[in-house]
Amino acid sequence: MEPRFDITEPEIARTVAVFYGAVRRHEVLGPIFAEHVGDWPAHEARITAFWAGAILNKAGYNGSPMRAHLSAGNVRPEHFEIWLALFDEALRRTLPPWSARAWSQLAHRIGQGLRGGVQNMQPGRTGPPVPR
Repeated sequence: MEPRFDITEPEIARTVAVFYGAVRRHEVLGPIFAEHVGDWPAHEARITAFWAGAILNKAGYNGSPMRAHLSAGNVRPEHFEIWLALFDEALRRTLPPWSARAWSQLAHRIGQGLRGGVQNMQPGRTGPPVPR
């Protein structure tokens, strides 16, 4: 299967590292991630594998992003807007514009699905499910 767009695994790893550097410094997301991530190099390698699978169709990631976000217990729908803004900035800083745009579009689709899943599972929520 062909990659979704032209990018290398080292470029993916660099972008992931830049993004998580920003996350660790962020006043809202930093404490949330710090509560769940004890080994940053291992976490970044796992997320690099996720993106390599999503973009390059490369095997290596074994997990469920939805399950991880739901089981964290402190991830809120509004966190995804912050996450995506930081991610878009990391993309702009590390990649050529055409690769950054393509990856951003994919990240926003995934983020929309995760946000909807988290929103639908919030304690005390009433009403119909939020479409993703």
